[in-house]
Amino acid sequence: MTTTYRWQRGPLAPADDCDVVPSRVLAADSWLVVDGRVRGLGLHRSRFADAVAAASAIDAGTADVDAVLTVVPDPLVDAADLDDFWDAALALIPREGSWFPRVELVGPAEGSERAPELRFRLRPAPELRSSVRLVTAARDPRTQPRVKGPDLAAMTALRAAAQGLGADEAVVLEADGAVAEGSTTCLLWWRGDMLCVPEDDIARVDSVTLRSILALATALGLDVLHERATPSELDGLEIWAVNAVHGVRIVTEWIDGPAPAELPGRRAEWQARLDALRRPLPPAPVLDRDAEPTDADADAEPTEAGAER
Repeated sequence: MTTTYRWQRGPLAPADDCDVVPSRVLAADSWLVVDGRVRGLGLHRSRFADAVAAASAIDAGTADVDAVLTVVPDPLVDAADLDDFWDAALALIPREGSWFPRVELVGPAEGSERAPELRFRLRPAPELRSSVRLVTAARDPRTQPRVKGPDLAAMTALRAAAQGLGADEAVVLEADGAVAEGSTTCLLWWRGDMLCVPEDDIARVDSVTLRSILALATALGLDVLHERATPSELDGLEIWAVNAVHGVRIVTEWIDGPAPAELPGRRAEWQARLDALRRPLPPAPVLDRDAEPTDADADAEPTEAGAER
């Protein structure tokens, strides 16, 4: 069960069903917590702050939809308020069990005059998987491909369409046919012992999991190739789909696409390396809450829809 909390410049308040009105996600981030331990929390915090700044810049008309700014003249959320919200959200995460929490900045639905607000969703983690089936998306629905949040609904719909075709994930391509990203994942592949990732100029969400993998590759002295590759150019290669919740999933099938390969044991070895990067959450203070949390997700996506790269 997902529990939604609203930020009211104080303790996060549990929201009743009637409190959660239709809204647009302007910025979001999510991460996996296992028994109070998480990987790359600081990177998730920075990415969320950048997404909030981008939403503020776009709202002010000072940036185009691909811009991610860290300073804007009139932010939707000031830095101190964002820090307090973040700390309050972390305090609500149980230190036992598996969780997939999400922080959001939501704006009003079209025609509404409600002010943007910060929300926290405490969600149980989905079942973790080690493999994934892909299909190439028929179109690219993204409007702000470098910002996590605004395109969540569109990418969720894309993923649902892929599932209708027997896949788990849809792969979005650039206009020239190069692989950009999955609907909830970042894609990478191996050419022998060389790790390959999409070029930096390819529009996609900045993946925290990919950052962790690249840091590990650097520490291990591995060569990393940044390239533009079409699906057909990945035929016969080991392909990974990575995100914060599952870590590394190996591609076992690409419907009507390249035939993937696998070096036995490599995925498990790298997953173990990623798991070793988990660190404890900050100690949770004892909070005095007058009301018990209630289920409040009339407008929430399925748990895995917010799975972040």
